Amino acid sequence: MSTEELYQQRLQRYTTALRGGKPDRVPIRPFAAEFVAKNCGMTCQDVTQDYDRAFEAVIRTCKDFGWDAAVANMVYVWGGIPQQVNLRYFAIPGVGLSPGTGFQYLEPPEDESFMREDEYDALIEDPTGFLYNVWLPRVSRDVVRPGEPATLRNNLSFLKGAFSMMDYFNAFPGQVKRMREEAGTVSAIAGILKAPMDILADKMRGYLGLCADLMERPEKVLRACEAMQPHLFHVANATADPAGQVPVGLWMHRGCVPLVSFDHFHNMYWATLKPIVLELWKRGHQTLFYAEGKWGAHLKTFADDLPEGSIVYHCDRDDIFAVHRALGHKFCISGGIENAMLAYGKPADVRARVRQVIETVGRDGGYIMDAGAIIQNDASIENVRAMTEATMEFGEYSSSSGGGRAGVAPAAVAHACGIPVTPAHRPPGTVQPWGQKKGEMPAMTGDEGMVRATWERYDGWANAYIWQLLLSF
Repeated sequence: MSTEELYQQRLQRYTTALRGGKPDRVPIRPFAAEFVAKNCGMTCQDVTQDYDRAFEAVIRTCKDFGWDAAVANMVYVWGGIPQQVNLRYFAIPGVGLSPGTGFQYLEPPEDESFMREDEYDALIEDPTGFLYNVWLPRVSRDVVRPGEPATLRNNLSFLKGAFSMMDYFNAFPGQVKRMREEAGTVSAIAGILKAPMDILADKMRGYLGLCADLMERPEKVLRACEAMQPHLFHVANATADPAGQVPVGLWMHRGCVPLVSFDHFHNMYWATLKPIVLELWKRGHQTLFYAEGKWGAHLKTFADDLPEGSIVYHCDRDDIFAVHRALGHKFCISGGIENAMLAYGKPADVRARVRQVIETVGRDGGYIMDAGAIIQNDASIENVRAMTEATMEFGEYSSSSGGGRAGVAPAAVAHACGIPVTPAHRPPGTVQPWGQKKGEMPAMTGDEGMVRATWERYDGWANAYIWQLLLSF
């Protein structure tokens, strides 16, 4: 079988399971991060500081294990971007951490949060302007606040930060092509999404600051989440798979019980995330709910509120059998192999667990094999190999049901999903809209459309720069 034939077989297997169907075998799609470095004899610094090495480690590991799908680079925070922007909130292997330790997020003390408690109105009025004018000067050691004298370091932060981001992002199509042509492996996800309230907790107010705000100024929290909604949707939709084959990744962090109350989950977290998920589904994109931690308290909400097939639910620390009972009739499920077992267990234990999960959760299709959480360099190579080999041994189906339960988004979803309209002066995807720029230019004596197209292309990149810093780096 040629590599392209192998790729097509794996793509069919993976997408059939994503849609809830029964392919020829349970697909295996490990979200392997620093593990690929370990497998290739590299350090965490190697794959965090040099994305070419990270890409090479992914290719070699996919070929070694024969996985159906994988992430093009699960060590997504390439150290070059945080270092060129000089961000405060990352510790990078070999720079503040030992070369063998994965990168870490450094949450500031509550009284030094990157957004103050009295700044909600500014965020609500103009999210993109707030990120550039308030948030970025706080998270970067080099960027100065508006009104302060510009410095060489300030200017170089933008210049080198933008170059490094463009360099990195433009390398991904080639990496996806290499995965296909050299390893026959499918690129597992496309696009990035986080819930508005998770953004507030992760990168702005901090978890403790958000908890205080939920009690003291809940209406401001809700309005801020609503203000960010269309911008987060824009990023997710713009970076999604144009063919709609693989899902948008939603990284779920701090919006679940007991980190927040049921009321705050339903009235803020879910109220401002669900419309984004529905709008993506309306446009033919599934969302992968990467439910880090425990989200069992909300399974019924997901089952009741979302159309069949619209999401893939990834199980981390919940009981995967309970997840299957609650969601398996509507959605594909992935995960369920404990990371602690992959790190400290024995291959025989891993094999037994894989067989148990396949024979229960994967019995009727709609299941994708994976660890509960991102696989780092504490996982043993022998145990990951046992997970892979056991999937191929126990995961074959006696018959295939073909295309799966759910296909294109049903017509019942094709309506306005509740994403609010932002002020016209800076809509999603823009920093300085054409209408403003045109007023500053000489009179148009030629083809305005040509001038506008060029302006909007690069203005869109300027928008992507700040929102990707917020979401990805």
